[in-house]
Amino acid sequence: MRLNELNHFINSFNKSERMPLLFLGHGSPMNAIEENEFVQGFRNAGKNIPKPNAILCISAHWETQGTLVTAMESPRTIHDFSGFPKALYDVQYPVLGSPYLAKETKELVSITSIDLDEKWGLDHGAWSVIKHLYPQANVPVIQLSLDYTKPPQYHYDLAKELNSLRNKGVLIIGSGNMVHNLGMIAWDKLNANDYGYEWAFEASQKMKEFILDDDHQSLINYTKQGKAFQLSIPTPEHYLPLLYVLALKEKKERLKFFNDKAVGGSLTMTSVKIETI
Repeated sequence: MRLNELNHFINSFNKSERMPLLFLGHGSPMNAIEENEFVQGFRNAGKNIPKPNAILCISAHWETQGTLVTAMESPRTIHDFSGFPKALYDVQYPVLGSPYLAKETKELVSITSIDLDEKWGLDHGAWSVIKHLYPQANVPVIQLSLDYTKPPQYHYDLAKELNSLRNKGVLIIGSGNMVHNLGMIAWDKLNANDYGYEWAFEASQKMKEFILDDDHQSLINYTKQGKAFQLSIPTPEHYLPLLYVLALKEKKERLKFFNDKAVGGSLTMTSVKIETI
């Protein structure tokens, strides 16, 4: 990036329009190349959003010891999966990164020390959904990692420190799945419309009630919410990106669910869009 382009890019972060928030249930990596109702839901969610200056994505698929933020100028497209068709591995999302935004994110956070990362790139939790929002790859993207050694409250509190980025044209996206139990997928039901186990629907409904009530503490304390939650969140990495998004919601903002369906019995694609009224 030439110096005059960099100066323009940095100055653009002074814009004051408050950006929406997105939690995207990303599901199978195949959603990157398939045409289905979930992909259409991602595209629809991107409509009427002002073009961001940049995107900060918290993906379920980058877990680290300590918190890192990608700081390279050109993040690689990571194909962090196996057993899929060649067409999926051929996908590249040639978007720019933002060393400037990475450094600003690092400086904003006081709850921990964030390290700048030059190795990771964009995993499929990020690029497989962002490519549907911005197919021209014309919005810079950085990723913030999930520190797997920390409890849910830590992630929620860290997210709150990112609040000012919303006023600088930064679109913050959490990418995971609210209900995500790969070990219990009904592989023979993957093509069934909205097929979910009873416990998956129970947990999903309760999660949505907590979200609508702004009862974030119950969502933070998800391990205390009973058997359905335990089955729905056997490991936290797909759930935690939701907490990052909810932590940044203000009381009077409008919230909308979309892609609110179950897949394969033990996954939900439920996604959330939050925006100012």
